[in-house]
Amino acid sequence: MSDARNEGARRAARGIDALRRGWPVRVTGVDGALDLLAIESASDAALADFASGDVLLSGERAVTLKLTNQRAAAAPGPVRLAGAASNVAAGLAIADPALDLANPWKGPFRTVATGGEAAASAAMLMARHAGLLPAFFVREAAGEAETACEAGDVDALLDPARLHIAARARLPVEASESAEIVAFRTPEEASDHVALVIGKRDGNPPVVRLHSECLTGDVLGSLKCDCGPQLHAALHAMADAPWGVLLYLRQEGRGIGLVNKLRAYALQDQGYDTVDANLRLGFPVEARDFAIAGRMLELLNVPRIRLMTNNPEKVARLEREGVEVVERIPLALPTNKYNEQYLATKRDRTGHQL
Repeated sequence: MSDARNEGARRAARGIDALRRGWPVRVTGVDGALDLLAIESASDAALADFASGDVLLSGERAVTLKLTNQRAAAAPGPVRLAGAASNVAAGLAIADPALDLANPWKGPFRTVATGGEAAASAAMLMARHAGLLPAFFVREAAGEAETACEAGDVDALLDPARLHIAARARLPVEASESAEIVAFRTPEEASDHVALVIGKRDGNPPVVRLHSECLTGDVLGSLKCDCGPQLHAALHAMADAPWGVLLYLRQEGRGIGLVNKLRAYALQDQGYDTVDANLRLGFPVEARDFAIAGRMLELLNVPRIRLMTNNPEKVARLEREGVEVVERIPLALPTNKYNEQYLATKRDRTGHQL
């Protein structure tokens, strides 16, 4: 990868870190430059220096607040509200759906041009990778910027080609005492993805499971999802096959992060299903990056697989990355009273074949 693209990825990483710290970040796109301050991490002192009451929301959150027409709702883009919030508390009342019940009446708002569609879209990606709500105080670029990046820098940061094998070691596990663990990382991101290789290569496609990180299910035994049981069932299925590969992707909450996943759980307690909870938070229904899995398989020299999944979309996404899926293997597990609705939503709204 070119030095320019490497430097772009570093700029994007610095921008994401600045957003988490509550610092302003300038993002420049082909159609304009925006100064942005993440609402969730902002302080009133920082906002006073920033001198803007305009708010930039993701398209999904704007649809929830009825700020887009039907055409825009079909493929929503970021929406800018003029003078919508004079302080952080007012910004959070707009951005955080947990406060919707306490602040049921919002607006009236006046929507204006974003000032840079490419920069606004890149900002939403940066918020997701920072684990923040996708909502900003925004202004047109003014003066010098201490932290700045270009919209294309975010694409460079997320390029799966940057992923490389960092370490590997033998790891006896309950399902297989001969397993090997392989860790993958990119230069800028702290999250390491992991593959667990079970059994010995025999020339045939391995059983592969793409498993997105789920702290609550995998570690704490949550009954709200089926992630933990799926993980362990997959490992035992691989041990019974000639060989298999578990790809453990650090993409908690379908790519929205742990904190936002817990926010979605709180919305589910108010009666929203998993799809609507994500949308109310301002995120896509599916925010995971399956190109990462394709790159991991490439680095492991595994071009053909038998994919263990109930989600046909995973098959399609991997095939777009050049992976040949020779078979889809279903993974059927019993439900409980806490995850019945969650699984029904996966079946009825996201196409899972349960």
